Amino acid sequence: MPRAPARKIGYAAGPMSLARTLSTDPLVQSFSKLSSCNVSDALDRLHVNGAPHRILPLWPGCPKIAGRAATLKLVDHGSQSPVQGTMQAIAVAKPGEVMIVDHHGRMDVNSWGGIATFAALKRGMAGVIIDGVTRDVDEIRAMEFPTYGKGVIQQSIRNRCAFAGHGISVQLGHAVVRPGDLVLADENGVVVVPQERIEEVLAIAQECANAEERLRNWISQGVDPLEAHQRVKYEQLTGRYAG
Repeated sequence: MPRAPARKIGYAAGPMSLARTLSTDPLVQSFSKLSSCNVSDALDRLHVNGAPHRILPLWPGCPKIAGRAATLKLVDHGSQSPVQGTMQAIAVAKPGEVMIVDHHGRMDVNSWGGIATFAALKRGMAGVIIDGVTRDVDEIRAMEFPTYGKGVIQQSIRNRCAFAGHGISVQLGHAVVRPGDLVLADENGVVVVPQERIEEVLAIAQECANAEERLRNWISQGVDPLEAHQRVKYEQLTGRYAG
């Protein structure tokens, strides 16, 4: 299915006007209405490994993001500059995409920062998800660029790691992310949906969300909570307890 064009949301940052771009792809928009918990439940049912742990929003109120993945890999040692590699990855990203930074969870070396954010925002990217840490979180928050990761650091990325490629298969924790896969991040965490299973995961995630809404409605009407859970077959929604 061809991707729909992206929709821009403008921001003023200093003398320049920047735009974080939201995808107008109907599938991405449908996922953006769901919680990462709903999507995680769907992945559970399908036995898809797509729920990395401990990657969270880096400030209260950090915006939710949904979009197709662009990828960047950093490693401990190598000859290629991580700064130049990051700029290369941003330069070829499409508006509305989410940068995925695989730094294999390193907490002692920076993976992103304010200048990378400025360049990504100028490019029209929708956000960044980092298996690692970032600095300049005050600048990033001021630019309202959704940023998810494992923490914050003050030191520079320069001369502390190396660039290993972009537009390649990477990992967020134990979850594989390929260019074009769909990613969703909110205050509950991050989920990764393989591109060939997007519609299947969406249908099940919507089913889970609707079941939880019915559950809340019944409880609000005075139905015994245990009976309400049994009505929606709550424990079977993920397929883990199906008989």
